[in-house]
Amino acid sequence: MKANVCVVGGGPAGLVLGLLLARQGVEVTVLEKHADFLRDFRGDTVHPSTLDMLDEIGLGDRMAALPGRRVGALRVTFDDGTYPVADFTRLPAPHNYVYFVPQWDFLELLATEAARFPTFTLLRSATVTGLLRDASGAVAGVRAVTPEGELEIRASLTVACDGRDSVVRRELGLRPVDYSAPMDVLWFRLSRRPTDGDGLAMRVGSGGLMLAIDRGDYYQCAYLIAKGGYDEIRAAGLEALREQVARRHPVLADRVGELATWDDVKLLTVKVNRLERWHVPGALLIGDAAHAMSPIGGVGINLAVQDAAAAARMLGPKLAAGQPVTEADLAAVQKRRRLPTVVTQNIQRAAQRRIVDPLLHATGRIDAPAPVRLLKRFPALQAITARLAGIGVRPEHVR
Repeated sequence: MKANVCVVGGGPAGLVLGLLLARQGVEVTVLEKHADFLRDFRGDTVHPSTLDMLDEIGLGDRMAALPGRRVGALRVTFDDGTYPVADFTRLPAPHNYVYFVPQWDFLELLATEAARFPTFTLLRSATVTGLLRDASGAVAGVRAVTPEGELEIRASLTVACDGRDSVVRRELGLRPVDYSAPMDVLWFRLSRRPTDGDGLAMRVGSGGLMLAIDRGDYYQCAYLIAKGGYDEIRAAGLEALREQVARRHPVLADRVGELATWDDVKLLTVKVNRLERWHVPGALLIGDAAHAMSPIGGVGINLAVQDAAAAARMLGPKLAAGQPVTEADLAAVQKRRRLPTVVTQNIQRAAQRRIVDPLLHATGRIDAPAPVRLLKRFPALQAITARLAGIGVRPEHVR
């Protein structure tokens, strides 16, 4: 099987890249190792810059029709009250909000739109097992296993969008620089009732932070714990976790019993890292494969989509014309996207070090830290945090 571009990974970066290249007439094959997109651990947060880009390619109305929740402001509740930390309504309309939408719906929308183009192919249940090389040693495609058997896909360019545990990255022998994160996340569902109110609830208490994402008839809950603390929590027992959840979010106290076994709780290991070099001859790495982001700000999807938009805009014309993509071309993509990645990760690391880590190890009453109180005292500052989270550094556009 042949393609101009082989994209490994059918997440936000992979499908956006595949769609944008197919729109330019580039033959692109996207490999997704799962049979569908239904996995709860995928993030929900779609930011204004991504919504702007979807508008630019005519998908704005269809995106707005998905079963999501629009959140105009982010607030955090401490023991001394609730504090606003980002006001997205201060951003330019029409996308002056964050959209919490189940990622499987978002991915199906992208896949359905891309399938309209004859140069796009999505292969599900296709697991990459190795890389192909040409006579010079450059990457020339991938080997994969599918339900129908083994498959080779030869391509002039291979793009790794296969996440923080990237198979392509491993096969290339590339190792990211790791920046330690102080927390991991417990991920679970609890039912939601119409009387609960809409939107997002973020609550801080002794020893942790909990986020409840409104998904209509249930909450997707992210419960932050200290890095490496899962075994201790597990040893304390499920009832102790239920009590902590109820204490953190009292509205949910009457339904924590829905956590019936430990199978209902998933551990997500947080990583923050970045490759020094995102490319080799014949291959480019973007999204989490190149830079795993902290969950702070929920910007992982946004950064991955922006990487894909930049790569499609910068490499698409050459690929569509049948011209070879050089290492200089791939280096230009990294140069464009490295600055927003570094700036965003540095902000996340500072927040982890100065806010999250102390909260995770605190005992007793937890009042809002000084930076959070400052945001409440001077509301105009909330536009800055909203812009950093919602639009970011160097947002990309589609011509």
